[in-house]
Amino acid sequence: MKKLILTVLLTLAFAIPAEAADGVINAQSSFKVKATADRMESILREKGMTVFNRINHSEGAGKVGIKLRDTELIIFGNPKVGSPLIKCQQSVALDLPQKALIWEDEKDQVWISYNDPKYLEKRHNIVGCENVIAKVEKALAGIVKSASME
Repeated sequence: MKKLILTVLLTLAFAIPAEAADGVINAQSSFKVKATADRMESILREKGMTVFNRINHSEGAGKVGIKLRDTELIIFGNPKVGSPLIKCQQSVALDLPQKALIWEDEKDQVWISYNDPKYLEKRHNIVGCENVIAKVEKALAGIVKSASME
């Protein structure tokens, strides 16, 4: 019984992203940075998203003599979803396409961080696009969960 309760608690800890300050959602990954980023990129492509770029910040920093913990950024989007948001409020284009930061903290834990769509809604005063925001929230949560859990 103890093992079952522990398993359920651990599953919930991984399944429920923790929201950080300033509209960033952080979800813990059970994989290393590269594996998480590879999984995320693959899932995005499978879902018909465009992956515009994948930036390995650690590698870039290393080229100038700066050591960073593993840190990668994936820039992705889908005009079918982003364009209706931009139509509602053009300034949201500042935050599109979407970005996901996959990074390792000082305790060797890997995280996926991304902008909370509700934060973007508030930040850009988006009105009348609640359904689109909800769709984006659900899609991002599902993609992140698939990329971060076994």
